[in-house]
Parts: sequence; structure tokens; C-alpha cells
Amino acid sequence: MGLTTVERSTGPALWPAIAERLRREIAERYEPDDFLPAEAELAAAFGVSRLTLRRAIDELVAEGLVRREHGRGVRVLGPDLVYAIDRTTRFTLRLEEAGLEGRSVLVAAAAVPAEGGVARRLELAAGTPLARLVTLRFAKDLPLCLITHFVAPPEADVVLGTYRGGSLHAFLAERCGLVLERRTSLVTARLPEPEDARLLRQPATRPILRVKGVNVCARTGRPVEYSVTRFRGDRIELLVEAYPRPTGDVAAVPGAGAVAAPLPPSERDQPGDIVP
Repeated sequence: MGLTTVERSTGPALWPAIAERLRREIAERYEPDDFLPAEAELAAAFGVSRLTLRRAIDELVAEGLVRREHGRGVRVLGPDLVYAIDRTTRFTLRLEEAGLEGRSVLVAAAAVPAEGGVARRLELAAGTPLARLVTLRFAKDLPLCLITHFVAPPEADVVLGTYRGGSLHAFLAERCGLVLERRTSLVTARLPEPEDARLLRQPATRPILRVKGVNVCARTGRPVEYSVTRFRGDRIELLVEAYPRPTGDVAAVPGAGAVAAPLPPSERDQPGDIVP
């Protein structure tokens, strides 16, 4: 494995450094369903006790990177979900299609004024009252993504008054008669904010996949929701469907998940914007 002993000191415990070393080894050298070397071999390679080695592996198990299998060892896990970004992007539906049990937890809800890029993307005047929600989405007990939703009026009041969790799009369809479809998606790899990393149960040094999306009323095209989704990059693979591209310069394919440069002004971050 190319492992070396970790530096000993009288400071912090050794297991976090071992866990980080194993994360790198898994990312660089292992495929899903591979097994790590036996614990005794790993402990000897790192020059630590088996108790310390087990604590490091416990951390990787909690993060969903590996799984202990009785009589076989520690198996490397692959991404749990191939997530398609298309016109009808819905987290709960995607999990059901993959045969996974999903749930959504409401982390925070507040009324906020529309500002900067949020106001532009929702095509609203600055100061318009919005609903700002934060939801955490799970597959079984593993957090997969954290979403900040900005919902435009008049749906904002309904959401703040009665939404308590679950699929937000199903809620809007049931309570407001709205069917939403994705207008644009913009995907970026970046490091998570410390609180996002805590909620996603991942190290702050591991990149996430951030998807900024605008969802509109399928019937009228009115922007209803602007969302910023932070996916765990180690548990999600994003599938962007290809759409026929007309001739000439293209800014965006209407309704498609993929966005081609140059972006329209309303989709660009501007100096001074606060990007969730």
C-alpha cells in the first residue's frame, strides 16, 4: 500500500492522521468492493496498536467509505447513487428508482429578503420576501446532500407555514398545484463550509459537488425555487443528460440540466454576491 508509520507525539491522538492516510489510499489505489489489508497488517504498517487502527477504521465506517464484513475484512464502498440532472430532478424519486430508502429532514426555515444573485435568478425585485429552507437528505442513515432552497412568493408563505420535511416538490404539487421543472443547473467542485461538512459527516478537506439550480413552473415558466445543493462527492455520481444542440452560440438549452458557456447574466455570480 505504500504506507509509512505516522509521526508520534504527545499531542493529539494518532487515529485521525491514520484515517486521513487511509482516505487518500482508498481514493488513489482502491476500487469499490476491494478489501483493505488485514487490521494486523495495517497496524504494523502504520506502527500503531490494533486498537488505534480500529478507531481510524471506525471513522471511515461512519463516513460510509468502508464496511466491515464478518469473516472477510473491510470492504471499500463505491458511490451509493448515480443522480441524474434533468428537467424533473427530484431527490426522493431518484432514490426510489435506485431502490434506496430516502428521507429529508428540515434543518432550518426562515423568511428572508431577496438579494443579489438570488433575486436575479428568481427574477424578483430586491427585498421581495422569500422562504429560505435548509434540508438534509439521507439514503438510509447516510447523509448524501444538503440543500438550501429559496422559494418565491406566493408559495413562500405556504412553505413557511406548513412544510415540515419530506419532498419539497411533492409538497408544492400537493399544496399549491405546482409542477416544477429544472431550467438550469450549474455544477462546481469546492471544499465544504465547516457546518456543511459536519452535517454531511465528512472531512472539511474533502470536496463536495455543488449544484445551483433554478426550478420553474412547468406551465408558465415562472421561477419558483432557486436551490444550492451540496452533494457528498464520495457518495454521488452526477449524470447530466445530453440534449440536441442547435446551431449557433448557445447559452442554455431550455429545460435541460446542462448549461453551456456563456451563461446569461442572471445566472452569473456578481461581485458582492453572497453565494450560499
